[in-house]
Amino acid sequence: MRPTRTQLARRVAGIAILAILAGSRPQAQDRPVPSPSGRSATQVGGDVYDPVRGFVGGAWVEVRYGRPIRRGRDIFGLDDYREFLNDGAPVWRAGANETTRLTTEVPLTFGSTTVDAGEYTVFMDLGADPWSFVLSSWPAQVGYDEENREALYGAFEYTSDRDVLRMPMTVETLPHAHDQLSWQFLDVTEKGGTLGLFWDTTLASVTFSLAE
Repeated sequence: MRPTRTQLARRVAGIAILAILAGSRPQAQDRPVPSPSGRSATQVGGDVYDPVRGFVGGAWVEVRYGRPIRRGRDIFGLDDYREFLNDGAPVWRAGANETTRLTTEVPLTFGSTTVDAGEYTVFMDLGADPWSFVLSSWPAQVGYDEENREALYGAFEYTSDRDVLRMPMTVETLPHAHDQLSWQFLDVTEKGGTLGLFWDTTLASVTFSLAE
């Protein structure tokens, strides 16, 4: 069942209260928050190659997201992991707390779909088989505003009518467990690469290329 805006506001307020209480503890200011913000970036499309600096003159592609930690849990082995990660939303925010965002300075092609330069919100549909990578034109809220109906916090209130891309992901099992969720760019060349989410022993990824 999806939470109402009142329930969501209470949930966000509860997180804020816990943060305030944590801040009142001795040396709490020296402790990392449970799910800090993360960012990963790369450059594509460089037109000059230097043997020391590599391709120069490319355009930036960046992902910003929240980074939950594993805490010894078998994240994707839970019987109800979809419900657990979605947290009442129809899709997973592919991170924690804030809405995951992808920003690109150039048009990119994912599969047969080309997306324009700009900022997109990123979600994963864990109910699909295989999982689906979703780019949406829904704007993201930086901080939760109950009155703002034109932007999302996390994946709450997400609707698929603003999807600009839905693409099957390649899902692999890794030999080591990644404790903190991480989005990373893999096998990048001047023409494109792979965007992957690492968490626990799972890597879920999609390939992309510089649009021609």
